[in-house]
Amino acid sequence: MLVALTACAGPPIGLPEATSEQAHHIGDLWLGAWIASFIIGGIVWGLIGWAVIRYRRKAGDAPAPRQTAYHLPLELLYTLVPFLIVGVLFVYTVKAQDAIRDQSIEPDVVVNVVGQKWSWTFNYMEEDNPDVGTNAFEVGTIEKIPDLYLPINKRVRFNLDSADVIHSFWVPTFYFKLDVIPGHPNSFDATPNRLGTYDGKCAELCGEFHSRMIFKVHIVSEEDYEAKVRELAQSGNAGTRTVEDAIQAVLPTAAPEEHQ
Repeated sequence: MLVALTACAGPPIGLPEATSEQAHHIGDLWLGAWIASFIIGGIVWGLIGWAVIRYRRKAGDAPAPRQTAYHLPLELLYTLVPFLIVGVLFVYTVKAQDAIRDQSIEPDVVVNVVGQKWSWTFNYMEEDNPDVGTNAFEVGTIEKIPDLYLPINKRVRFNLDSADVIHSFWVPTFYFKLDVIPGHPNSFDATPNRLGTYDGKCAELCGEFHSRMIFKVHIVSEEDYEAKVRELAQSGNAGTRTVEDAIQAVLPTAAPEEHQ
């Protein structure tokens, strides 16, 4: 019976478990918005129910009840209250946005990300790290999903650029995504704080194989992260790959025509 019931299980409701220090800002905003929505909804539903019961038509009532042409206090109430609700949500949204977009002057790790149809290139900028001593990269393809390695409890700067069209860099467990726009570099910081392997994907419809523009995020110890970067460098992936390099690596023959 237990085995049969587990087949009926679905994905968990709500947000996935957060994996970055910055994610709680969005999580708190999301939870607060739901609480406010339920409170407001409860009041509205209660008033509707009260009006239905209190003013239901009874035997002997006149064809139409007494009409009220104007009710200034009531009109002010249902005009100002929505503005107040929107204003409060706006303030908390701005605070959460500012907190999650805050960037450190000196991040611990820098990863330059290039989005191209239809995969990702990850450049690990570790040349100045004495424990690594070199930059390294990984280029994903449509056939091979790339892996993004991040050290736990280290502030990571993601520099985003696109080789062709607008993409969107999204790690759902970060509760954050940012557009990757050609000719308009974007960046953000995140501090991974939970070991494990998580999904990443493009969140912007970008063409025929958009659904295959995915990657795996591995949050590992600092030692494992540095070992992975050294392994990439020793296997022929030392240095970095630019936007133009990424295009050629993904689709060596079709790229020149495809990305014009």
